[in-house]
Amino acid sequence: MSSPSWVKNAIFYQIFPDRFRRAGRQGLPEASGPFENWNSPPTIRGFKGGSLWGIAEKLDYLAAMGFNAIYLNPIFASSANHRYHTSDYLKIDPILGGEVAFRHLLNEAHARGMRIILDGVFNHSGRGFFPFNHLLENGAASPYQNWYYIKDFPLRAYNGKPNYEAWWGNPELPKLQIETPEVRNYILHVAEHWIRFGADGWRLDVPEEIKDLGFWADFRQRVKLANPEAYIVGEIWHEAPDWVWPAGPFDAVMNYPLGRGILGYVGGEKLNRQLAAQSGLGQLPHLDGAGWLEWTQRVLLAYPETMRTAQLNLLTSHDTPRLLTMFNGEAERAALALELLFTLPGAPSVYYGDEIGLAGGHDPDNRRAFPWNETQWNQEIKRRVKNIIILRKKLDDLRLPDWQPACAESERMAFWRGRLLITVNASAQPWLVGTTCSDVETRKGLLYGNGSESDRGGHASATVAGHTLEIWAP
Repeated sequence: MSSPSWVKNAIFYQIFPDRFRRAGRQGLPEASGPFENWNSPPTIRGFKGGSLWGIAEKLDYLAAMGFNAIYLNPIFASSANHRYHTSDYLKIDPILGGEVAFRHLLNEAHARGMRIILDGVFNHSGRGFFPFNHLLENGAASPYQNWYYIKDFPLRAYNGKPNYEAWWGNPELPKLQIETPEVRNYILHVAEHWIRFGADGWRLDVPEEIKDLGFWADFRQRVKLANPEAYIVGEIWHEAPDWVWPAGPFDAVMNYPLGRGILGYVGGEKLNRQLAAQSGLGQLPHLDGAGWLEWTQRVLLAYPETMRTAQLNLLTSHDTPRLLTMFNGEAERAALALELLFTLPGAPSVYYGDEIGLAGGHDPDNRRAFPWNETQWNQEIKRRVKNIIILRKKLDDLRLPDWQPACAESERMAFWRGRLLITVNASAQPWLVGTTCSDVETRKGLLYGNGSESDRGGHASATVAGHTLEIWAP
């Protein structure tokens, strides 16, 4: 069974629902209290009031940019603005607009040829989830004891160290006992329910913490029976071929290793490595052109060719600092990193706002509200992202699994995508490619970028400007 056919053509946009777009319509019951000011710095507990209605209002913006798939951070009922504290897996959060808004969003997205995948948080729930709430109220008399890993009663859910297993010891996130048949059946029902509702797949939160691979095999079966074209991608931060079909249960994993290589190469001396290291990105590698080619080849070849185009390739997410901030405000480097992401095998994913240069450090700063005043946008990053998306859709070679290194010199390098040659200059100085990279001699023309061609003694050569990427025709 190969990956869903649509994924190799997918260009994902990750949305943190509370922070993307506020709309006039809300769900029922409506929240009566005020939301935080949209333009004020985000806080850990505060809500900005973004909704699914608001996302639907801006689908035309996403379509105009070229995005055709959306990965939504959690949208189920929750007490947290990020909604990883699930209180009801079968209910869309009323603050986001509820089921009516989700149905509207799906209809509007599908009418534009867009897919939507949901964030599934099944390792742990929130304290408001009905089985845990039942345990809080009834203690040892509750019939839901086997839904969690309880050590003793009464539960210490709000004061002191929790006396139950919780994600990273956080009492707000009690760990579900997946081996309990009732828990297992409930989660599998949830997985199937939302696919049949119309969602196009699942992004699965911390799946490695559920050690039961049989559960994930059952999860895949239930989802694929509901829709064989549903996409299943796991949040795994390292290379994980054993988790990808046919060895494992997922169609793909979030390809953080690929993104780490791009950050380490393009960021150069401007990369804020200390900031990155304080997130899940860890210590980013110091890579020159040759080092990046070696790193990327290892990451790509870790997966079967049939699944390589399904990997979810990303640079940043809600769990990392923002791209422009990690590059210390250097927009040229940010644009180059995004361009490079779009030329590699796999489905590229852009974290909302990175395409217009939204800044942000650690959580919650990396989850700022999207600034809809275009005067606050970096138009150069936006232009380059839009143009590379147009070309990726036009050139079949950029959506195939083929990838081969070509040559490298210091901070510059080139690689093949099928018949296309991609040249990348991560330095500030121009690069005369033909003097060190003989492959360019067979190129017939420039398809993308601002490079120039010349004939030096009967041999073709090309000049690639600093911090730019060029694509050369066969």
